[in-house]
Amino acid sequence: MDEEYDVIVLGTGLTECILSGLLSVEGKKVLHMDRNDYYGGDSASLNLSQLYRKFRPDQAPPTELGRDRDYAVDLVPKFIIASGELTKILVHTDVTRYLEFKQIAGSFVYRDGRISKVPSTEMEAVKSPLMGLFEKRRAKKFFEFLQGWRDEDPTTHQGINLESDSMKTVYEKFGLEPGTQDFIGHAMALYLDDDYITKAARPTYDRIILYTSSMARYGKSPYIYPLYGLGELPQSFARLSAIYGGTYMLDKPIEKIVTDTEGKFVGVTSVGETVKAKQVIGDPSYFGASADGKVRVVEEGKVVRAICFLKHPIPGTEDADSCQIIIPQNQVGRKHDIYIAMVSSTHNVCAKDIYVVIVSTIVETDRPELEIGPGLSLLGPIHDKFVDITPLYTPTSSGQADNIFITRSYDATSHFETVVEDVQDVWKRVTGTELVLKKREVEVTG
Repeated sequence: MDEEYDVIVLGTGLTECILSGLLSVEGKKVLHMDRNDYYGGDSASLNLSQLYRKFRPDQAPPTELGRDRDYAVDLVPKFIIASGELTKILVHTDVTRYLEFKQIAGSFVYRDGRISKVPSTEMEAVKSPLMGLFEKRRAKKFFEFLQGWRDEDPTTHQGINLESDSMKTVYEKFGLEPGTQDFIGHAMALYLDDDYITKAARPTYDRIILYTSSMARYGKSPYIYPLYGLGELPQSFARLSAIYGGTYMLDKPIEKIVTDTEGKFVGVTSVGETVKAKQVIGDPSYFGASADGKVRVVEEGKVVRAICFLKHPIPGTEDADSCQIIIPQNQVGRKHDIYIAMVSSTHNVCAKDIYVVIVSTIVETDRPELEIGPGLSLLGPIHDKFVDITPLYTPTSSGQADNIFITRSYDATSHFETVVEDVQDVWKRVTGTELVLKKREVEVTG
């Protein structure tokens, strides 16, 4: 392997595959390697055999779950926000030609011991049990204020400055109750905790507008999801990279990241051979064991996820074939929200009459499985369950000094916006320029 590449990419997680696809399109010579024999890394979708091999190596999948090939179970559950940044990347790169999307049927929030639908129309808002009559009027004024806001027109500002006033100030101006603030901040702005309330209102305004515009795009819910699971996403970007000359190697153990005497990246050794490149991009697991501390565990160190198989839809979700439920932290006395994501055979990810539900949250105690209890208790009888506790890593430096660029672990959020932020951040560190995308539309079925 005397060939030299511009970039070697380690790991086929979504972040890494998007970057290798975009760099290949830019004309960079990319070599992409993964120690696994499947695409997706931490964000893969596994068939039944792979799932059992990962969690219960000594047990074969039970026959009553159906055929192996019917399954594509996501390890990291995330939905795509219809008007969000990942959609823009999919459209900009034309990767949508390899994918088919289906809408997620409903978005729900847990409040006062029950599940309620996050209203998707004015009619639903009027009927919603989430608010009393007077509160609905106040909320209506709040949403009209957000929708009517024009930066250049002070008459639409009602005395609010989104850059300097906190979200608390905005909520108080409209007299919104704590329960309403909960559902807006967590089920619509999709914050993991309440830190946002004391900060400037602009990011929350942007998030709510993103949610409502995504909701308006396809109705029902703001989320879309690829048929055959999220593992289709990294594979589609891998195809894109290959079209532009990128080279892929799966099942390649990475023995060493080679650096020169100054600590700068030189190449990667696999099976005794060293491939050279100018830069390396990789997920934290390829650098975690290094003694030079290139990655560290983030403050909110771990995510706990339970992958559950049900033989029925989640009770209280109007028999939806797919949904998201958010349990705001205040409702269950926690610091972080609990997320529930459900998909089914209509998404070609499991056998008929099976529902795949993933419950996840950030770990706060030394008993992580108990922390997702409030989510598990909403599911009804659970046919089978796999629990995974994953540390969250982040790089300790920008990589510009040594040409070693490390991505972040996948967080507990229920969508891909933070993944795209990481893509944009790494892109800027690697190329020195901002990532600029064009807008087009995505087609969704059903």
